[in-house]
Amino acid sequence: MSLVVQAPARVNVIGEHTDYNDGLVLPTTTALHTRVRARRRLDRIVDVTTRTLDDSRTFNLDALEPAAESSWINYVIGVAAMLADSGIALRGASLEIDSEIPLGAGLSSSASLELGVALALLGIAEQAVEPAELARLCQRAEHQFAGLQCGIMDQYAIACARRGHAVLIDCRSLQTEQVAIPGSVALLLVDSGVRHQLPDGDYNNRTEECRQALARLADRVPALTSLRDLGPEALEEHKSHLGDTLYRRCRHVVTENGRVQQAVAAMRDGDTAKLGALISASHASLRDDYEVSCKEVDELVVISDRCPGALGSRQVGGGFGGCVLVLVDAREAAAAAGRIASEYTRYAGATPWTHIVQATDPAKEIDS
Repeated sequence: MSLVVQAPARVNVIGEHTDYNDGLVLPTTTALHTRVRARRRLDRIVDVTTRTLDDSRTFNLDALEPAAESSWINYVIGVAAMLADSGIALRGASLEIDSEIPLGAGLSSSASLELGVALALLGIAEQAVEPAELARLCQRAEHQFAGLQCGIMDQYAIACARRGHAVLIDCRSLQTEQVAIPGSVALLLVDSGVRHQLPDGDYNNRTEECRQALARLADRVPALTSLRDLGPEALEEHKSHLGDTLYRRCRHVVTENGRVQQAVAAMRDGDTAKLGALISASHASLRDDYEVSCKEVDELVVISDRCPGALGSRQVGGGFGGCVLVLVDAREAAAAAGRIASEYTRYAGATPWTHIVQATDPAKEIDS
């Protein structure tokens, strides 16, 4: 038995660093994929080859423990472990993984890998899990085996996307709403060339700072269970108790949740100028309040914003490098990509990768 699964990249329109605070996010997908070719084995071994990293590893389904060193294989082992823990009777498999998603670019190559591997292992075992539950299993795999305390956004978007739409996700209730992307605009990705290593960087520090802020506010704001519940008035009232850094972290979360709601309304109304302004405001907040940008990304945003046809731009993903998302007039998308790339090349000395987003289908099995 053999099969092929593909899982798309995730592109977040707006709503950054809100998911692990029970907040609101508005991601979509794009036609960049991780593909997993799977063939059943007759034993309990899973052997995995990644063409992207030119590496091969093997593990036993009866000994699902993280690798001693930090490694990509922990994402795969973690997915297998979470499926097994949920009661799935897994079978041995040979997995061949290939990806066209730039690594470390803020497009969730890790969650794409997780969903692709999960569906491949389920297919080999002739089992099925509902997409929303599969997203939760993959999130737990990333927490427990890869060491990144991510929210649910990436896995959920990749598991539950709809072509041509972004999906509004309430990360507390997991209620979702599909929101059509206006045809008059395009989403352009431009890679800064700066690579992040989230588990080893400041991402987990930001999640810890949010926990610290919540703890400081718990006895002052009744019924506060997450920063999702914090309103602008209460934030300002308790500003001095938080201190400058935690106050600014909270201000980003509070204002970003508001921007997501406004962005959904703007998309429904076709108000692309408003949507662009919200995307730019999101970057300013990520840069100044959450402090997850870097000089190269900031310069790329400046270059993008002054390009004809551009309506707004911001860093996308966990931060500390990766891609910039540019909302651009659809008629100007290709020309804008060329102009932005040319100007950024003069700044950085290397031509950036660019990609026009095509909101596509969720992770699924495809014809081999």
